[in-house]
Amino acid sequence: MVHTITTHFQLFFQREKVSQTFPLIFICFVINNPSFLIHVKGVKLTDIDGKEYYDFLSAYSAVNQGHCHPKIIGALVEQAQKLTLTSRAFHNDILGEYSEFMTNYFGYDRVIPMNTGVEGGETAIKLARRWGYEVKGIEEDKARVLFAKQNFWGRTLAAISSSDDPSAYTGYGPYMPGFTNIEYNNLDALEAELAKDPGNICAFMVEPIQGEAGVVVPQDGYMSEALRICKKYNVLLIADEVQTGLCRTGYRLAVDYDKCKPDMIILGKALSGGVLPVSAVLASDEVMLTLRPGQHGSTYGGNPLACKVATAALEVLRDENMAENAIARGEQLRNGLTSLIGSTCIEDVRGRGLLNAMVINEPTGGYGDLGKAWEVCLAMKDNGLLAKPTHGNIIRFAPPLTITEEQADECLSIIERSVLQVDGVEVKIA
Repeated sequence: MVHTITTHFQLFFQREKVSQTFPLIFICFVINNPSFLIHVKGVKLTDIDGKEYYDFLSAYSAVNQGHCHPKIIGALVEQAQKLTLTSRAFHNDILGEYSEFMTNYFGYDRVIPMNTGVEGGETAIKLARRWGYEVKGIEEDKARVLFAKQNFWGRTLAAISSSDDPSAYTGYGPYMPGFTNIEYNNLDALEAELAKDPGNICAFMVEPIQGEAGVVVPQDGYMSEALRICKKYNVLLIADEVQTGLCRTGYRLAVDYDKCKPDMIILGKALSGGVLPVSAVLASDEVMLTLRPGQHGSTYGGNPLACKVATAALEVLRDENMAENAIARGEQLRNGLTSLIGSTCIEDVRGRGLLNAMVINEPTGGYGDLGKAWEVCLAMKDNGLLAKPTHGNIIRFAPPLTITEEQADECLSIIERSVLQVDGVEVKIA
């Protein structure tokens, strides 16, 4: 299979006269990667040889609604035949109704539609700085933004400037000024940093659950208490819900678990159900109206096609009760995995809803390190389930929210069989 794929892509890049650097990287990736996927439907993926796998990554939670959901695809096809893009230079009949739908759906005054999740993060930071200067009265060029350690929200220069992971930021300096990291899930550290410089800090941007860090779940009430502290110091709380939002954790937004309404919400990924890049920032009039016409924009942000797809994606989550299913199936998976602690190499299980992780009994590694968890993932691939490790010893499990009870049981059997194989235990297949 690898020879066939390699030859195909070598011929493609030669024909198209594309740089040979990329195909070499791609070929190495194919040789080491579990599969080369060509077809998807619901919770399953099919590779070039026709083998099916359960998808336990969901494109980093971009396909919460399941792959190729018929309603979302239907909205895409219907709108694509009418109008796809006008840019914001001209009005169209879709953006206004989408903006009203979004603000009503999430309970915010205003929305800025963008494309990717990292664009959403950049937009939120711009808004926070603008608010800091115009409303809070911060001296020009003195605004600071706080982030949590082990954060991950993208690969732009601003995103890596807020990272404390050397694999993300090394070799790309100089970095964005005015960014400071504090300990995640440490309210005392948040208040201490705000108390040191109350006049210049404009925002604290944080994930309600840290996904790329290995599904790190904070203490109950963390987000609501963080909001209280931020308000005390007249600082905006920005919740990065690109991965945790849209029913992934069993709630419309992960912050709903703590009954918290941040000053800004960043959405992306599942906002389109995995069909095309769509993101958004939601905020109050006080924050959003610091921007005037022409001061922020995007050629594709808020295009008619994206607006129709996003509307359908949100309706699917709501109408098909995917938050409720995430709670039930998440509890089922965690209970099943927890039962293996003590008799296998699994030493911890954590998560909320269908954003979960199991920790393998191997020393913690760096973000891109491959260790025993990688071996487990390869075994799961052979047994029909795809997942990906992080930090050397953590495997994240985030299947589409459409997964059924029976499918979850089958997946638990696959995971158990795979873990035992890596542990060196002979497994008899019934």
